[in-house]
Amino acid sequence: MIKIAPSILAANFAELGNEIESVKSADYLHIDVMDGVFVPNISIGLPVLESVRKTTDMTLDVHLMISSPARYTARFAKAGADIVVFHVEAETHDNTVAAIDELHRLGKKAGLSVKPGTPAEKLIPYIDILDSVLVMTVEPGFGGQKFISAMLPKITEIRRVIDGRGLCCEIEVDGGIIPQTARLCIEAGACVLVAGNDIFNAPDRQARIAELRATNNEQCSGINNGTG
Repeated sequence: MIKIAPSILAANFAELGNEIESVKSADYLHIDVMDGVFVPNISIGLPVLESVRKTTDMTLDVHLMISSPARYTARFAKAGADIVVFHVEAETHDNTVAAIDELHRLGKKAGLSVKPGTPAEKLIPYIDILDSVLVMTVEPGFGGQKFISAMLPKITEIRRVIDGRGLCCEIEVDGGIIPQTARLCIEAGACVLVAGNDIFNAPDRQARIAELRATNNEQCSGINNGTG
């Protein structure tokens, strides 16, 4: 089943509670955390996540675009994240494994993300213990960018490894997702679509979520239980 994750980066923060309510039919709520160092933008942090957690029972999918993320993964988990995704480029191997293990001990799901310039091979050492992989289809840091079609082979390569090992790790894509690019990503092997402007700028947000979700196939049946 295809899952949809509206990114609140594109929401009106003056009406954030209502904005979240308007996309409640989605599967996840995607929350981008940026520190102005790992990426050239600053967004939100723990206080906003804690507030969001109090307003919704949606699955909160938190994407950390920050330096040294292992210092903060547990704090975001305890603040209300259900899924914590951080960048493979931002941490050492040992810190990455330790952070994933800690998230699982806390009963949370763990994911790793890669920038467009990072090859899929960087994720392979961790794939057996991950619940999700997030392939950035734009350069991380800003919404509204054009989809980078050269990322499609990367998605396919990761899908091949996941299927070859019999894993249930979700492949998530983020950046430039509209119905046309959503289909390309799903055909390549993705099953979670992060969309910001395409959903929050739509005249009918629920209809847009349904349209994206209808781009369906059998790529996803679940995710790891965190015991790998």
